[in-house]
Amino acid sequence: MRSTVATLLLATAAACATFAAPNAQAQEWAKLRLNNSPRHGEWVEFKSGERTLKAFVVYPERKEKAPVVLVIHEIFGLTDWVRGVCDQLAENGVIAIAPDLLSGQTFDDVDGARKAISALPQQQVIADLNATAEFAQKLPATTGSLAVCGFCWGGGWAFGYASLNPKLKATYSFYGTAVDDPADAAKIPCPVYGFYGENDERVNATIQKAEELMKSAGKKYDPVIYKGAGHGFMRDGESPAGTAENKKARDDAWARWNALLQQL
Repeated sequence: MRSTVATLLLATAAACATFAAPNAQAQEWAKLRLNNSPRHGEWVEFKSGERTLKAFVVYPERKEKAPVVLVIHEIFGLTDWVRGVCDQLAENGVIAIAPDLLSGQTFDDVDGARKAISALPQQQVIADLNATAEFAQKLPATTGSLAVCGFCWGGGWAFGYASLNPKLKATYSFYGTAVDDPADAAKIPCPVYGFYGENDERVNATIQKAEELMKSAGKKYDPVIYKGAGHGFMRDGESPAGTAENKKARDDAWARWNALLQQL
């Protein structure tokens, strides 16, 4: 695990670190969406070993029970934008839960959060994701069906975590590095759907090998590269200051993702 998944996560962290993200911290537009949402979102706490983990949960407006999507945040932490993604997932009919992997830590700026996330012990992250998955699958409103998604650093973790949780029904990896070890690919129990920006060479360089490994293992990996988009296009495409290419990629990715969510 250390030599394979850890390697791909370091590569994703490097890609995220080199991406200029001026709107990663100032996200008033994301707060506005959350404040105007008709859906119920709340902070919850539960144990991860000896640690107390905080997570943000949003429920869809439906009478029937719903599947759960575990949301792994970017290297910038559990920002208002990530919470807004949870709200959008709930709008599309699923329960979304995003653990704050920096629970108990606070930072004055996004750079401090980025450095802290880069330094998180791998086994702690795995334990936190497992604790979140276990908590989520016991929610009274869920069918018990579980999927995972992640963005940037979290996108690499989503792909890697797919090899660690046999209960997953789907994985959605957004511009995160892909698995690079046959043993990890062989353990993945579910389809993996990739969402990538065309102008993201460092992350995209991992796609071809993953395609080969997943095919050899008899697993489904469906990567889509969005023309003209860069790393972080889901967030930038939602920002008022986002580029036209990222906005189109974000809209197209959400249309694809929504259709996939209906299959859970």
